Amino acid sequence: MNEEAGYALSKVPQVTLVFWIIKIAATTLGETGGDALSMTLNLGYALSTVIFFGLFLVLVVAQIRAKRFHPYLYWAVIVGTTLAGTTLADFADRSLGIGYPGGSSILACLVIASLVAWRFSVGTVSVNNIVSPKAEMFYWVTILFSNTLGTALGDWTSEGTGFGGGVFLFLGLIAVVGLLYTFTKISRTTLFWVAFVLTRPLGATMGDLLTKPRALGGLNLSRITSSAAIAVFILACITVLPQKAGNHPGAEEQTA
Repeated sequence: MNEEAGYALSKVPQVTLVFWIIKIAATTLGETGGDALSMTLNLGYALSTVIFFGLFLVLVVAQIRAKRFHPYLYWAVIVGTTLAGTTLADFADRSLGIGYPGGSSILACLVIASLVAWRFSVGTVSVNNIVSPKAEMFYWVTILFSNTLGTALGDWTSEGTGFGGGVFLFLGLIAVVGLLYTFTKISRTTLFWVAFVLTRPLGATMGDLLTKPRALGGLNLSRITSSAAIAVFILACITVLPQKAGNHPGAEEQTA
């Protein structure tokens, strides 16, 4: 397969500034949307998880069966993982009583296990060109676990720093990853996954900052209205700022 054909078959978008903007918005939507169903509509964490996990399965099957990159479908799956991740993490941490430290530890192990299984099964965890169904299944499982982990991390961190403090903390950590990407030769694949995980707690704390009561340090905005506004923003970004299928960071790391 020549390089041009490989890019045509790629099922992921190029990682640019637009990618990260939409990713952070999608993670914020996951927090506000998940809380809207489980708390505002009072469906509870367990039922909300079942609903969102079902939605994720429908979307990811459509994504894997697609023959080429479809930006609306791709980002719909991302949002599906953030919605399911929000309610699943809340269910484990709060309803099952595992707690934020325990939940974060378990989910971190699941992310690592997914990457290890991916590496042994496919030979690489580089996400520069997702073209096979097997690689794509590992890709989405890892993303689901990472977004669930991010929810637990965001909630855990906010207990000590507050929502505003959590936002600045994770922005700072993402900035550090950006500096490492620019000025070091650390594996681009590793840095990609670190940044990908960190955007989720950033979105979680941003969502809580928007919707939690003022007494808890939030702005007390409506979860449903906030979710609708963020969804419109994401759709506008995808429409106005078209994305191409292409390589993720680490294109040179074929055996990463």
